[in-house]
Amino acid sequence: MHHRTPAEDRARWERTADDMLLAVRPYATEGHGLIHLPGTPSHNGVHSDGLEGFARTFLLAAFRLAGAAGADPHDLAGWYAAGLAAGTDSERPDRWPAFAKCNQAKVEAASIALALHETRPWIWDRLDAKVQRRVLDWLAPMVGDPMPGNNWIWFQGVTEAFARTVGGQWRQQDLDRTIALTDGWYAGDGWYSDGLTGGGHRNFDHYNGWAMHLYPLWFCRILGDAAPAGLLDRYRERLRRFLADQRLLVGANGSPLIQGRSLTYRHAALASVWTGAVFDATPLVPGETRSLATRMLDHFTGHGALNARGLLTLGWHRPFRGILQSYSGPASPYWASKGFIGLALPPDHPVWTAQATPPAVEEGDFAQALATPGWLVSGTAADGVVRVVNHGGDHADPARPHADDPSYARFAYSTHTAPETPGDPTVPGGSADADPLDNAVVLLDAAGRASHRRPATRISIDGATAVSRSRAHWLDDATWDVFGGPDTDYTLGPWVTVGSALRGSVEVRAVRVDGDPGPGHVLRVGGWALAVGDTPPDADTARVEGTDGLVSLVVGVRGLPNSAVSPGSDSNALGPASATPVVETEGPVAHGTLHIALVHLGGTDPAALPQVTTGADGTTLLADVTWTDGTRDTIRLPAPDPGAYDPWKDYHRA
Repeated sequence: MHHRTPAEDRARWERTADDMLLAVRPYATEGHGLIHLPGTPSHNGVHSDGLEGFARTFLLAAFRLAGAAGADPHDLAGWYAAGLAAGTDSERPDRWPAFAKCNQAKVEAASIALALHETRPWIWDRLDAKVQRRVLDWLAPMVGDPMPGNNWIWFQGVTEAFARTVGGQWRQQDLDRTIALTDGWYAGDGWYSDGLTGGGHRNFDHYNGWAMHLYPLWFCRILGDAAPAGLLDRYRERLRRFLADQRLLVGANGSPLIQGRSLTYRHAALASVWTGAVFDATPLVPGETRSLATRMLDHFTGHGALNARGLLTLGWHRPFRGILQSYSGPASPYWASKGFIGLALPPDHPVWTAQATPPAVEEGDFAQALATPGWLVSGTAADGVVRVVNHGGDHADPARPHADDPSYARFAYSTHTAPETPGDPTVPGGSADADPLDNAVVLLDAAGRASHRRPATRISIDGATAVSRSRAHWLDDATWDVFGGPDTDYTLGPWVTVGSALRGSVEVRAVRVDGDPGPGHVLRVGGWALAVGDTPPDADTARVEGTDGLVSLVVGVRGLPNSAVSPGSDSNALGPASATPVVETEGPVAHGTLHIALVHLGGTDPAALPQVTTGADGTTLLADVTWTDGTRDTIRLPAPDPGAYDPWKDYHRA
């Protein structure tokens, strides 16, 4: 834990922001309109990536200027004002791409609009009238654009809101649509699903905080009195409820949950935390807000997120392409600028003056269900680890089969481990080897290929237990993809029902398989993947000790007698070598039988393991768990409904 004073904390944030902004300047074009950072271009192209470099760093500069009341020793205002003039000049080589030619430019327009609003006295109001008009002309095609039905609608909403306040073009229908769609995506308890996928709320990830909560509140801030009556209060209450959950999802090490897409945005996960403080929409006391934020900043800067040139890299800690998306380019990580929103608060704000208070996981152990995303959460003070067991969101259309995106489809995620993500998702076919392994329950076919889970259906979540079901399937030459993966031929397998009970460091994971598993199909249950050193762990036991001292252990207590460790090379965001413990059945799995594994992640081996007995209630299989403190839970695994909807019915082509 750091021991800086509140004033030293603020100074560290300011210094980090300044260093990051100065580090990108050598890569700017002569007029500052584009910033071409080094690295592999995204699929949007170099021109788009250059705009991304300008827009996302401009957002950081805006928060830095706003909190300093315009004090500007590095001439941030002048530097970015020059970029605004150059980027909107159609005669210049560093002009910005038009929306019609570059869809990604719509994303970056929102950062530019938000930054212009926050710096209006120092930049917009001082721009030449011709430059102001050119900026508004560049933004104008957003009006009436049929934006995709997800967080992208807020790029339109924020852009038009700003344009409305400065005499630009806007359309009430666009603003109304943005508000209405967002209300439809609100899933309850502070959580949004980022768009309706196939009619179901399934997309739960960091976009809840860095998009779905941030933009609505800033939309109201920009519109001021012109915002619809009651809208600000509605958004504030949703954020307040969300932060009651999000505060549980940060480890004592300062890491946010390593789950979902766009993880290379890193401390953008702080966007909602800081927004809660800006809008008085948080249950966190000021000292917890700053402590949580500063630990996260320390976590990433302390683990090499900034390279020797002071640039944010494409990765999590080290540069690592396995967690990227096809839209990830050299400047993409600078959405981390949203993690600096706190700098927009003045130095005398309570978040910058109160004494730091510890994060939730250091206050004591906790275990609870987050019903809306379908997550069981457990935090343990002894090691500072927060674990999530996932029986809810999978970022999948429930009406079609998908390959398993490892950042969404695993049964568990934590603040101290990363899912195995082999290959490079930005290259076509680059993740073809992404067989589910860690925290996966799979059937292995005769060729050793692992089945996939998505889409999964939640069956129940209650207290410390949750159950979900999916249809095992094998996709031929498929790659997982953030947008759902391709339609492809596949082989269909049986139903797999998995139930979990989570307390402390141990998850009891119970599995039943219904239907003909096919010849030679072995059931495999994977544990947590850990970064390891050069010496491979003992492959005869399902136990791995990571380089950070954590222990990952899987114990088969019913029907899973075979233990092994699966090594990984350059497949994990936390280290170049990794290993995953697994347990398997002795032979082909039998229809309707119950299999149980204990899955542990902690700072040490568990002092004792829970006892599990089995039974049945009609066609429902039961796993009765007695924890070491005497607490009891029952996992109930019902048989599939013979008339249940089968999403593969209309897609099967193999």
